Amino acid sequence: MDWQPDEQGLQQVLQLLKDSQSPNTATQRIVQDKLKQLNQFPDFNNYLIFVLTRLKSEDEPTRSLSGLILKNNVKAHYQSFPPPVADFIKQECLNNIGDASSLIRATIGILITTIASKGELQMWPELLPQLCNLLNSEDYNTCEGAFGALQKICEDSSELLDSDALNRPLNIMIPKFLQFFKHCSPKIRSHAIACVNQFIMDRAQALMDNIDTFIEHLFALAVDDDPEVRKNVCRALVMLLEVRIDRLIPHMHSIIQYMLQRTQDHDENVALEACEFWLTLAEQPICKEVLASHLVQLIPILVNGMKYSEIDIILLKGDVEEDEAVPDSEQDIKPRFHKSRTVTLPHEAERPDGSEDAEDDDDDDALSDWNLRKCSAAALDVLANVFREELLPHLLPLLKGLLFHPEWVVKESGILVLGAIAEGCMQGMVPYLPELIPHLIQCLSDKKALVRSIACWTLSRYAHWVVSQPPDMHLKPLMTELLKRILDGNKRVQEAACSAFATLEEEACTELVPYLSYILDTLVFAFGKYQHKNLLILYDAIGTLADSVGHHLNQPEYIQKLMPPLIQKWNELKDEDKDLFPLLECLSSVATALQSGFLPYCEPVYQRCVTLVQKTLAQAMMYTQHPEQYEAPDKDFMIVALDLLSGLAEGLGGHVEQLVARSNIMTLLFQCMQDSMPEVRQSSFALLGDLTKACFIHVKPCIAEFMPILGTNLNPEFISVCNNATWAIGEICMQMGAEMQPYVQMVLNNLVEIINRPNTPKTLLENTAITIGRLGYVCPQEVAPMLQQFIRPWCVCTSLRNIRDNEEKDSAFRGICMMIGVNPGGVVQDFIFFCDAVASWVSPKDDLRDMDRQGWGQILHGFKDQVGEDNWQQFSEQFPPLLKERLAAFYGVSVCVVVGGIAGERVASRSRCALVKGG
Repeated sequence: MDWQPDEQGLQQVLQLLKDSQSPNTATQRIVQDKLKQLNQFPDFNNYLIFVLTRLKSEDEPTRSLSGLILKNNVKAHYQSFPPPVADFIKQECLNNIGDASSLIRATIGILITTIASKGELQMWPELLPQLCNLLNSEDYNTCEGAFGALQKICEDSSELLDSDALNRPLNIMIPKFLQFFKHCSPKIRSHAIACVNQFIMDRAQALMDNIDTFIEHLFALAVDDDPEVRKNVCRALVMLLEVRIDRLIPHMHSIIQYMLQRTQDHDENVALEACEFWLTLAEQPICKEVLASHLVQLIPILVNGMKYSEIDIILLKGDVEEDEAVPDSEQDIKPRFHKSRTVTLPHEAERPDGSEDAEDDDDDDALSDWNLRKCSAAALDVLANVFREELLPHLLPLLKGLLFHPEWVVKESGILVLGAIAEGCMQGMVPYLPELIPHLIQCLSDKKALVRSIACWTLSRYAHWVVSQPPDMHLKPLMTELLKRILDGNKRVQEAACSAFATLEEEACTELVPYLSYILDTLVFAFGKYQHKNLLILYDAIGTLADSVGHHLNQPEYIQKLMPPLIQKWNELKDEDKDLFPLLECLSSVATALQSGFLPYCEPVYQRCVTLVQKTLAQAMMYTQHPEQYEAPDKDFMIVALDLLSGLAEGLGGHVEQLVARSNIMTLLFQCMQDSMPEVRQSSFALLGDLTKACFIHVKPCIAEFMPILGTNLNPEFISVCNNATWAIGEICMQMGAEMQPYVQMVLNNLVEIINRPNTPKTLLENTAITIGRLGYVCPQEVAPMLQQFIRPWCVCTSLRNIRDNEEKDSAFRGICMMIGVNPGGVVQDFIFFCDAVASWVSPKDDLRDMDRQGWGQILHGFKDQVGEDNWQQFSEQFPPLLKERLAAFYGVSVCVVVGGIAGERVASRSRCALVKGG
């Protein structure tokens, strides 16, 4: 029997729906309470579907709202609906999918999809056949309603529709959809393409079987009058470019011509969809070949797309010049995620790891929606990386007109163009930079805030070149102007200047030391000026400064400027405030840089970090035992606290010993090292390594418990966890000495396996090589028998060759020498690789290369004597010339061809940054 509502009950539900549209919060609360009560009665859902589908006399918003409340109930409680209720809802949906109102049709479509997503596609076998059948209806509303529902099902359940679980309905659906590409209604045509588009990326077999028909139909719709159809055609071609480029190549010239037109479409949504084509094409190997002849048309189109639209300017409040006193709304502030520390080694002539994180192409961050301006800039960026200098003849004539244009919107787009091509076209731009950089620095004082902010970003993209010039030429004026912009009256400019200055800090490092007083005055003044959002970016700029200048910050004058505002913020923030994340990260860098200068502040900071770890562990335990009573803790609080403790241990060294002695940090660390979350373990092992270096007296009693945990975490599936565990083991080796012997077998096999794995990331490879060497240094008898299994990858580890000469590299090489002494046969087959590794040193300590002790000279000469002069000559003929020169010059080992002098000797570059941890 057809269900009928009770009239009184129906009026009650209608009143509730009317009340729920009230803006009054008290009324809303009453409505929510009433909804909870009514949801106890299963047939309440019958009333909701009845209002949606049958009460045509009611206004559309009320009917639609009834459907949306029902959708939420389906989402939350569908499994507990009595079968008659579920059946009634399903039948009503299918009977009324062709409602005269497009809003009601769309609501019913959403409801059908929600039911289908609850595992009901299998339990509702008549759904897809009925919807497909309704497509044939001569009634437009019925056809459109059915297509709307099918499009949502295709979006939500694309994999299921192509599976055996449903007997592959796509085999029928795809050909059916293709028939509607020629329908007289643009809305139906658009639905049809959108449905098929859902199956391109997954390469659904039913679509692949009809691919040529699909492409043919798309080409037929290329000049469709309807923007939504054109948008879906562009979207299809972009996806096909990624998954079936083979089918597009024969038509590529025509497709490119079409996309050039569509990228200029008067409808911005179509233009944006078409612009994605250039981003995708840039990733294809054929890009250069097929696009080179079209650059003359494409580049001006992309450049034109980089201008702010009128709507952009309104959204960005582009006419507001001074807004520094306006408090931020909380939705302006993106959630921040802390990156756990990863221990890396300093390299020759390299920027520190993690500096690429500063490559933030998001020039207008607050306008978070992807738009034509951003897409055009991104496309130009990737194409600059493909074509390099070949792009400049098409760009430079345009740039001149843009950069000096009287209209600020045009000038601003020119500055963005200059920033977008910075990475790809850097070499070709170098001749123009001496003239361009001063012009950009001038633009930092432009009267329009949006020009000032984009100038900050673009200058940051050329910071590497600026720093390579004499400081007075560009660095000093750029730094001076950026610091002024950090104190700008416009919040967007403050943000852009702070981010740009952080990039400059990473590039300039100790070049900034002479200006530290001026820099700190500005950054500290900004503390009192900034609203919430920019304050978080300011912490990053201060932390980056500390990382970049290191111990040079440890001057009483600088400490007195910097620490009071930081400690004031530290005291203001509660333990559960997420603003602690950036502040803790900042303090970690500052503590590492200040070293003993941080001592007056260390005790409360240390104690709070320990408390944060303890609190989070306690919350995690309560949640594990009683998940229904307690919420899962945010473990980021624990991770940032562990990382700040690492910074304290690294910066304070032995001074941290008393703090550790008075706390239960070793017990907490034992728990953190076994946490289920990889990032917690990662930070735990970094802290363990730093405590091992700073105060081993407190670590040593725990070694028996810690080593098995470290051993089980030598799992490259979690790269950063494995990396930090490996590094910590190496540090423990150097403290334990021969007492490491009981633990060697716990870790050695895993380390050997890691160093032999193909495609092991550079940082992990380096730390593994160092740790194996150190294990061999303290326990040569235990490690040497395995020498043959790792000596070649150990030596050819290209990363290790480039690590700066330092204590870690020194101890690792000593370990290898000692193992060769114990097991010389283990190196015979790979001796050339050992010679090459030896030659990678720039200035080893005398006793390491000494011939009279267990050094390289003795090993090299011993090997030469062992094989005999003739064999040695034969063997050494394989050596590259530079290797022969270095062995002869440094170690007195004659080789078959000795060239006078040491051509091409590598000189150690100045250390630009201290040991990097982070990223």
